[in-house]
Amino acid sequence: MAGPFRWFAERRERGKRRRGNPDGTMSLKEHLYELRYRLGLAMLVIAIGAIFGFIWFQVRLGPIPSLGDILTGPYCQADLAPYRADITKDGRCALLQTEPFEIFLVQLQVGTAAGAVLLSPLWLYQIWAFITPGLYAKERNFARVFVGIGALLFIAGAVLAYLVVPEGLKVLLGFGSGNWTTALTGSKYINFVITMLFIFGVSFLLPLVVVMLNRAGVVSYERLSKWRRGLMMGLFVFAAIATPGTDPISMVVLAIALVLLFEMAIQLARIHDKRKAKLRAAEGWDALNDNEAAPFDYTPSDDDGNTPGEKVEPAASEPAKRVNYDDAT
Repeated sequence: MAGPFRWFAERRERGKRRRGNPDGTMSLKEHLYELRYRLGLAMLVIAIGAIFGFIWFQVRLGPIPSLGDILTGPYCQADLAPYRADITKDGRCALLQTEPFEIFLVQLQVGTAAGAVLLSPLWLYQIWAFITPGLYAKERNFARVFVGIGALLFIAGAVLAYLVVPEGLKVLLGFGSGNWTTALTGSKYINFVITMLFIFGVSFLLPLVVVMLNRAGVVSYERLSKWRRGLMMGLFVFAAIATPGTDPISMVVLAIALVLLFEMAIQLARIHDKRKAKLRAAEGWDALNDNEAAPFDYTPSDDDGNTPGEKVEPAASEPAKRVNYDDAT
């Protein structure tokens, strides 16, 4: 038991030293200790979320259906009943288990992913708490805005994928319906749905990357407007390659959604560049000649960072330290 108590004591002592350090500087050893502490808390939160998701997979939470019912909902819709094989005695919709412990592994995988997503604000905060001391206030504000918008876009993409899955399954299962019947295995179906949710969610983040590059000055509105046709064509090709199913519905829906989001990103770039051009014109940067010096203050400062003529308050003299000659060796 000495290990955990010692670890908490060291953590408390480092916290005291950090509170007494207003500029937040830390040594390399303290940075490694802080990284270990934050990663430990993040892994603990993910483990708790995995346990919660594992239980939620088969248990209803009041009016909220179980996670298993949510994932099998698109497959068990009434519209797909003519294409599904009747493999239960009571005619209930169910998936196949063809390997031992298959459903256990699926439940563990899905529960861990769901718990990590639901508790993502907690473990992402640990990463944020480790990174934010090295950022300026303006950078922290930008990071908060982009992370918040990115989370909303990812959720929107996942919800759209969940709505598209039944229509895609209807097209895929409808081929050869007169001679074939369908009984999907649990692992393959769950992997298909999770892949769809993940691809749609990540794809919705691509326009946000364009906005970030424009804010950083890497890509301008002029270039984006010239590349518009190529970008739109590339989005349709990307949707055709990225979607796990070969149905045209999911491809077209993803492509149209990305085209709309990219158009919004281009218009945001246009507004940003227009505002930036007005600011440069107001400050007179564009009117300067290439051989003309910029209107900066070129007055040099001394070694302490004070400009000439600036009144400097004398530093308070420190009391002389007493030398103990008995300690000298």
